Amino acid sequence: MSGAIERRLDDGMTAMNLSVAGDVRDRLLAFVTLLHKWNRAYNLTAVRDIDTMVTRHLLDSLAILPWIEGPKLLDVGSGAGLPGIVVAIVRPDIALTSIDSNGKKIRFQRQVAFELGLDNVTPVHDRVEALAGVSFEQITSRAFAAPSEFVDLTRTLLAEGGHWLAMAGRVDDITLPDDVRLVRTWPLDIPGEQAQRHLLKMDIA
Repeated sequence: MSGAIERRLDDGMTAMNLSVAGDVRDRLLAFVTLLHKWNRAYNLTAVRDIDTMVTRHLLDSLAILPWIEGPKLLDVGSGAGLPGIVVAIVRPDIALTSIDSNGKKIRFQRQVAFELGLDNVTPVHDRVEALAGVSFEQITSRAFAAPSEFVDLTRTLLAEGGHWLAMAGRVDDITLPDDVRLVRTWPLDIPGEQAQRHLLKMDIA
């Protein structure tokens, strides 16, 4: 493990006023190391450089922690486990279901959960439309679909009183179904990231 990678993570978390236990930090570093290793063969993310992975994947995912409540969280279109796996590493009290239709990405998530001992993670290889008979207090997405499509595809999975948390870039023109309310939008300040990042909280009006 490169000392530069550790410093980038440590400096980023300090800038975000985030403090984690040593074993949690080790798991975060192990996760990004596994992602970098698997990405060479399986093309899990367009980001190739591990330094950039720390910023765009680890720190970006960690930025939503203040709004994570649980106890059950669904991460839709999670890809390599972003933000869900990162959240689950820091919040072992959260029961994460992580769903993606890409088999190789779910295999990666299962390997991560096994190697890092994440017994609060359930990776599911399927389309979100196939989920039924379950509900979640929070449903999140990082790069799954436009907010309107995201809430439409998952509305039957939202528990009563629950809400959606959608990560987005620019938020100048957000359209939602008539019965869905945009509760609030927060800018996300990701250390080292120049692009705009926001978090949208939505619920049933």
